[in-house]
Amino acid sequence: MLVINKSYTEAVNLLTSVGKFHISLGLERITKILELFGNPQDKLNCIHVAGTNGKGSVCAIISSVLTVAGKKTGLYTSPHIFKYTERIQIDGSPISDEDFVKYVFEISKLADSYNIDLTEFEILTAVMFKYFADNSVDVVVLETGMGGRFDATNVIKRNLCSIITHVDLDHTERLGNTIEKIAFEKSGIIKKNCPCIVCEDLEVYKTAAKEKNAGLIIAGKSADVSHLSLKGIYQKENLSLALIAIKTVFPHITDSIIEKGLENVKHPFRFQYFKDYNLIIDGAHNPNGAVLLRQSLDKYYPNRPRRFIFGCLKNKDYTQMLNILFRADDSVYFYHFNNKNSCDVKTLQAVSPVKSEELTADTKINFHDGHLNIISGSFYMIAELVKMLNLDILRNI
Repeated sequence: MLVINKSYTEAVNLLTSVGKFHISLGLERITKILELFGNPQDKLNCIHVAGTNGKGSVCAIISSVLTVAGKKTGLYTSPHIFKYTERIQIDGSPISDEDFVKYVFEISKLADSYNIDLTEFEILTAVMFKYFADNSVDVVVLETGMGGRFDATNVIKRNLCSIITHVDLDHTERLGNTIEKIAFEKSGIIKKNCPCIVCEDLEVYKTAAKEKNAGLIIAGKSADVSHLSLKGIYQKENLSLALIAIKTVFPHITDSIIEKGLENVKHPFRFQYFKDYNLIIDGAHNPNGAVLLRQSLDKYYPNRPRRFIFGCLKNKDYTQMLNILFRADDSVYFYHFNNKNSCDVKTLQAVSPVKSEELTADTKINFHDGHLNIISGSFYMIAELVKMLNLDILRNI
């Protein structure tokens, strides 16, 4: 590897620079850059996970169990909360800043020399494949970024199994405006002669599995979550998918190892409760996520007064999300976070079914006045809010 005298900040600046920080689905660019590195992805054994909601939790569960089972496990997820390095982990430890910087600039330099115009996600995906191959991981648990068929992670030619979590309407401008169209894009991760586990009995999955001679398993939604560290009623479905995948690919892993792995799962800000602030942080960022959050709140905290701090991206169906989440007597603050695609407060207030206030740096929130506090709407604002509200919660994640 080249010796590169760059900093983590410089790597982030490169990734977020104009020309890199956008979405451009397709496999041509990622294929070209990986070929120049000898196709490291072909050396890896991958469990590939797509879906609208829940794929990050499924990945975290499987990764934790495999790590406890003694397998050197790579985990690739998105988005990150605090640092890019969170996205690329081996046995629960993020890639070091030093390695991250080296891989980012090595890949970017080679891409530039061959006029390969990589996006942010493509650079990260190339970093991940090469880092995991260089470190000889046993299994990679691989989360798609968007869709599946043309997602950069889908450059792999085979996998140990494919998993497709719940599918709903999201990113409709890129993936299609019906469940069937979106499911078709997700089904693109199904590989020839490799098993696929889904949670919905959709014809598009059956067709894709038949064409690829892939065994199709439809998971139930009632797994026993008593040992699972993650909370939220939706984790029953996610756990069911994860357990079937583990038992299908690694039938020798014992129940006791699985239980220990479930107890060790870490996946921050998915219906995560912070007692010191009577606070739940949940990254629900689309209508389906809002439904699942509302159902969990109603089940676990049915009679508690609620205070929401909500912000989201402007390309989301925020009108539907607000109508799903809020009760008539809820206290609501809207937040415009530092992202070019963040929805402004006036727009949110105009469609909100309840009265609201704007959250600013001067707003004082009493986290101990009896309200259940909920931060939700976008993963992209969580780190900013944690800092602005001076929340001492990092030791709990």
